[in-house]
Amino acid sequence: MTGTPQREPQAGPRPESLADLLGGRRGAVDATLPPLAFGLGWVLGGLRGGVLAALLTGTAVAGWRWRRGDRPRSVLIGLLAVCVAALVALRTGRAEDFFLLQIAANAASALAWAVSIVVRWPLLGVVVGTALGQRTRWRRDPALLRAYGRGSWVWAGTYVLRLAVFIPLWLDGQVVALTVARAALTWPLIAAALASSWVVIRRSLPAGHPGLRHPVTAPVPGGEPVREE
Repeated sequence: MTGTPQREPQAGPRPESLADLLGGRRGAVDATLPPLAFGLGWVLGGLRGGVLAALLTGTAVAGWRWRRGDRPRSVLIGLLAVCVAALVALRTGRAEDFFLLQIAANAASALAWAVSIVVRWPLLGVVVGTALGQRTRWRRDPALLRAYGRGSWVWAGTYVLRLAVFIPLWLDGQVVALTVARAALTWPLIAAALASSWVVIRRSLPAGHPGLRHPVTAPVPGGEPVREE
């Protein structure tokens, strides 16, 4: 024993995750509010009550997002989606058709993610690469390209899962169940996809790889791999 106090080892910095890089939690939560308002309004006042509640809530959410500094295009797209969904339901006279736009969007997204992987432009790499300001440098790293492809399958699966839940409920006219499913399969599912795809990416990268922020270009004949800062 000595009189010199022992310093506790300091933990290293927490590894950066996809949630840290991409964010988007607030937007995903906000997106659930108009459908929830529609479901509640439909229960209390029928189709017109649901549409009115969704439009009022969508407008309030858009105003709140505008005031906190979100990009105008993002705000307007969110409000436009609510308006289109409301118009579709009013046009058909079927409350469940308020969710038809969401079903179509998930089908298109599932197809887009799957195609992006097949053509070796995985959308997860495009999104993360853009967020990190890498443009397309990540595609010159074979390990990153493979990891992003595997991680993108997780995201493609989320859209397929939503379709598997939404379509039977829509066909059966289950408005309340659609409302609940819409909320349950938005931010909670996004959180699960962020965590799962991050695990897939980390396990797909070889030992010693510097990570997402530092793509390693393929080595030229007779040369060494180049780490890009």
